[in-house]
Amino acid sequence: MGQQQLLLIILGVIIVGIAIAVGLSMFTAQSVGANRDAIIADLTNLAANAYQHRIRPTTMGGGGGDYSTYQIPPSLASNENGTYTLGTVTATSIQFTGVSAQYTSDSVTGTYGPDGKLVGSFTFSGPNFAGT
Repeated sequence: MGQQQLLLIILGVIIVGIAIAVGLSMFTAQSVGANRDAIIADLTNLAANAYQHRIRPTTMGGGGGDYSTYQIPPSLASNENGTYTLGTVTATSIQFTGVSAQYTSDSVTGTYGPDGKLVGSFTFSGPNFAGT
């Protein structure tokens, strides 16, 4: 083979290697984003459950206008997306934290107010979720 043909083969191998590396990076970024979105959906579901508890009268097993007696139901405490725990709980606000099942050092935290809506925005922590 000529020198030019060998150079083209080497160049082709380098380009294919770079394409594979970029593809893997994009796949990982998509996976992290999808997991983060799934955890946010689960936190929103937990917030709705807590709000239902808050507005239900105490005679019916609810909170009677108070979040402080809410406990995460065992069926909602963990799933394939992550594990969920209570943070700061007061009469008028409740905080949930979801730790990723795939990326165990990453978490999402959301605080919900007396109307069951998110107060401020979600907080992301960990090497994969931070700043995204």
